[in-house]
Amino acid sequence: MAELSWPDERARGAGEPRWAQARSNICLDFHGDPARAGLAVFSDGNHHMALQACLQTFLPRHAEIGDIFYATTPPGVLLQWLDASALTVGNLRLSLRPQLFISPPKVLECVIAAGHATAHEPFMRSRGNVLLVRKANPKNIRGVSDLARAEVKVFLSNPLTEAPSYQVYVETLKRFAEQRRVTLDFLGAGPDAPHPRVVFGERIHHRELPQALADGRADVAPVYYHLALRYTRIFPELFEIVALDGGAPEPSPSPEQVISDFHLALIDDGGRWGRVLREFLLGPEAAAIYRHHGLTPAEE
Repeated sequence: MAELSWPDERARGAGEPRWAQARSNICLDFHGDPARAGLAVFSDGNHHMALQACLQTFLPRHAEIGDIFYATTPPGVLLQWLDASALTVGNLRLSLRPQLFISPPKVLECVIAAGHATAHEPFMRSRGNVLLVRKANPKNIRGVSDLARAEVKVFLSNPLTEAPSYQVYVETLKRFAEQRRVTLDFLGAGPDAPHPRVVFGERIHHRELPQALADGRADVAPVYYHLALRYTRIFPELFEIVALDGGAPEPSPSPEQVISDFHLALIDDGGRWGRVLREFLLGPEAAAIYRHHGLTPAEE
C-alpha cells in the first residue's frame, strides 16, 4: 500500500509548498520553522496530536513568538539532542534548545541528572491500551485471546529503540493474557531473537504501527488508546479499535491496564515563553484538549 498521508501537524499551518519523498526524504516528527521559532518543545511522540492542538491554540495568542518548533520523536533521541545541543536529520542540522520537555518521569529524571532541569511535575496520563486492526477486522480479532492464534501477526514497538512503549504494551498483554489464562508465545521475543508472528518497529512506532497494518505486514497491534483514537479519526476508512477484554473500544479502569504518566519540565528556567506555555499546559483549556484526544489530566 502507498504511504499513509499524514495531516499537517505544525503549530502554525500555512499554504506553503510541501515536499517529501516517501521512504526517502520525509520528516513527520519535527514540526515548525526552526529559524523563526521563539519557542521550542521536546516531547515523546505518542500524544503528539493533543500537543499539536494545544500549541495551535496557544500560538495565535502570542504572535511575537513567531513560531513554535516541536519535536515528537522517541525520548532517547531527544535526550541525545539535548546533551549534544544539536541533532542531524539526514543532512539537516538542528541546533535548537528546548524551553520545555514533556516525557515519562524516568526520562525527565535523566534530564535533571544531566543538569538541564531542576524538577519535573505531573502533566497528563494515558487511559490504557487497546488493539488496533484494519477496517472490517479481516482476522476477526475480538480480544487478547485471539493474539494466540497461529495466523495472527502482531506489531510491537522496538524494545531497543522504544523501550518505554514496548514495556507498556508487553506488560499489558501479559496481564490480560494471565487473567484469561492464555499463552502468548511471542512475548519476550526481540529483534535479536525474532518470532515469526511478531513485526517489530524500527525507531518510531506511532508512525510505523499504522503503516504496518495498512500494508498488511501485521494484523493487529497493542497501542495506547489515545493513539488508536487518533488513527481512527484521521484514517477512518483504514482502522478500527478492538478492546483487549472484548468489551467496548474505550478502555475502562482495570488492574490489567498499564497506565502511563507524562510529566513536564522547564529546561534551564524555561525563559519567558517556556514559563507561559507551562502555565497554559497545566490549565483547564489544555486539559479539555487532552481529554478530547483520549488522555486524562494528571490530577484527575
